[in-house]
Amino acid sequence: MPYLPELLKTRYLWLKQHSALDVISGDAFEILASDRTGLLADITTFVTNSGGSVNYFQSWSEYDGAVRALIQIVSLSDPQQDADFYIKGLSKIKSIKKVLLRPSFRQTYGKRVIVLGGGAQVAQVAHGAIAEADRHNIRGETISIDTVAVVGEKEVAQAVRAVGRLHRAAILVLAGSLMGGDITVAVNELRREYGIPVIALNMAGSVTKAADLVVSDPTEAGVMSVMLISHIGQFNLLQVHGKKF
Repeated sequence: MPYLPELLKTRYLWLKQHSALDVISGDAFEILASDRTGLLADITTFVTNSGGSVNYFQSWSEYDGAVRALIQIVSLSDPQQDADFYIKGLSKIKSIKKVLLRPSFRQTYGKRVIVLGGGAQVAQVAHGAIAEADRHNIRGETISIDTVAVVGEKEVAQAVRAVGRLHRAAILVLAGSLMGGDITVAVNELRREYGIPVIALNMAGSVTKAADLVVSDPTEAGVMSVMLISHIGQFNLLQVHGKKF
């Protein structure tokens, strides 16, 4: 039976209590601006000085040099400082061209199932996960499915490590026919350092010895991945940890 890291255990128990990987996500905004030095600092300074707290921030440069940023603001100390207050205030910052109120990631993506591996098996896992997520989302949860078809030990190991840096990642499913070596090392790192559980298909290689759950059927693996992170579902990873299905 694989070692169960304490971080994975505590994070998983917390995750099962909530329908979308957090309790309150606040107001979310999309910002379009011209790039300049100090832009991000000015945005966060304004939010802080207004009594808000940033719980998510992402920015990137577009093809034309423009900057697009996504920001979620919570813990407002003044109830009068609503979404409209932040739209007006952020719009006054130098080089910002537009500020739009958007649905939060809690409302849009919720908990994310990440599926990595070979194309055909990834598709089968995704099929099961999507069907099961639809059933849970109808009942008020928010669970989304991300798939990445990637082959090669180095490439898969790199992708596994990157899952820990993905916003709202709740569980990883490895879909392939042979995984081991550095992939196994990456799986242990993901579980230990980020607390993200891993399901593996029953395949050749050492990764099955590191995964929290091993499932033979790809479609069933997808179904189980959603059931395991569901707030409503009673299926609990800690009760089946280390088993093979």
